[in-house]
Amino acid sequence: MKHNLLYVLILIITITACNKKKSITEEHDHSNVKLQFIEYSDYFELFAESDPFVKGESTTILAHFTQLNNFKPLKEGIINLQLITGDKIVEDVVNEPVKPGIYEFVLKPEKNGASKLIFNIKSKEVNYQIQINNVVVYNDEHTAVHIAEKKIIDNINAINFTKEQSWKIDFATILPSVESFGKVIKSTAQILPFQSNETFVIAKTNGVVKLHGNILEGTVVNNEDDLFSISGNGLANDNAEVRYLEAKNNYDLAKADFDRKKALYQNKIVSEKELESAKADFQNAKAVFNNLKNNFSANGQIVTSPMKGTVKHVYVTNGQYVEAGEALFSVVDNSKLIVKAEVQQKYYPYLSSISSINIKSSINNKIYSLNELNGKLLSYGKNIDEDEGYLIPINFQIENNERFLTGSFVEVFIKTISNKKALIVPNTALIEEQGNFFVFVQLTPELFEKREVKTGVSDGKNTEVITGLNDQERIVSKGAIIIKLAAVSNSLDPHAGHVH
Repeated sequence: MKHNLLYVLILIITITACNKKKSITEEHDHSNVKLQFIEYSDYFELFAESDPFVKGESTTILAHFTQLNNFKPLKEGIINLQLITGDKIVEDVVNEPVKPGIYEFVLKPEKNGASKLIFNIKSKEVNYQIQINNVVVYNDEHTAVHIAEKKIIDNINAINFTKEQSWKIDFATILPSVESFGKVIKSTAQILPFQSNETFVIAKTNGVVKLHGNILEGTVVNNEDDLFSISGNGLANDNAEVRYLEAKNNYDLAKADFDRKKALYQNKIVSEKELESAKADFQNAKAVFNNLKNNFSANGQIVTSPMKGTVKHVYVTNGQYVEAGEALFSVVDNSKLIVKAEVQQKYYPYLSSISSINIKSSINNKIYSLNELNGKLLSYGKNIDEDEGYLIPINFQIENNERFLTGSFVEVFIKTISNKKALIVPNTALIEEQGNFFVFVQLTPELFEKREVKTGVSDGKNTEVITGLNDQERIVSKGAIIIKLAAVSNSLDPHAGHVH
């Protein structure tokens, strides 16, 4: 009997101790309960954490301000925070962040009831206001804490990634867009010079080439730059220098004779017929000489660049003999280029509805849209040419800006118009694992859920999402791979979390 009483006494003591410990734990947990407020404006992402609002009790609000143009912290600015409850306003003004992007406020509500928070932001770049509605100030802490607990997002698979971490990397989040997304034809295209922007320079006389400096492929030249000459010196036949000197002598002689006869005609010494004959001889000699003067000198043909651009090919070497009509070099202006793609015949019905094209540069691996390159569709084939391998050619015009090399091959995504609406996400938001695709859905700006999605068509920059996501769920569009690594780190470190 004594043993039974002792056992019961020990049991009561143990339960009492456990309940006391549980009570202490609950009180500790209550002190860590935080409200979270998330708001997006034109300029900022606001993520604030605060104690529950209780009338007459001081409440600390820790607010994170992220600039949406680059997803970096707001480093300076004066922020006035107001808590408005009916006709009562309490406020706090903070002149600088406690850390870049993080502002700490303290408010002491004077009235309970439905309220709103207003952040008035004044920085060098912008003056802006962010308002948060549906804030409640309670009469007692117990009620405030228990209601706040119900609002806590509980997801055991969520990945914790703090604002401080995201500010240090190339990071961004977006809402998926809903837009027309037609068929995409993936192909290979060649970058070609614009036809009117390439010129060949030919020899206008027989002779020996003399280069004026180094003329190499890739040399940048300006219009009328003196590049080389062609001399017939020493040639027995068709010597350009001899013809030039002969024409100059004939011109000088005809001019002197014409000037002399003009003077004699005024004194009635020669007839009008003789004057007209001298004038005709002078004009003929002048025309021949001017034609040679524009292209030749006493040293032969002077070869100049016909346009501003880049030397594409040089077909001769110094000291080489060339004949009239032979190609010397070519100059190309690569400011405008042709993108020539070829597609299979089965895609012909879609070609009349081409809307744009995305092009992947072989220089930097970036993908550019037709709009970014100020481009346009020029033409597409209406028949089949066996020389083209029975494929249909499609030609686009783009501006270059050093993003593409003429002659190179690039990957292209030809987009067509469609009335079909689709949910679209940028390719940078997708993570592939063993053939399956995932996105990171934002639960809060510091909490993310890995979500599998089923994808459809891709245009190289964006991809259609068929299932697994809706247009009201914000996702990570830049830095998704870092979030993936953070998931592994968090799973290994039980203490990983948000520390300010």
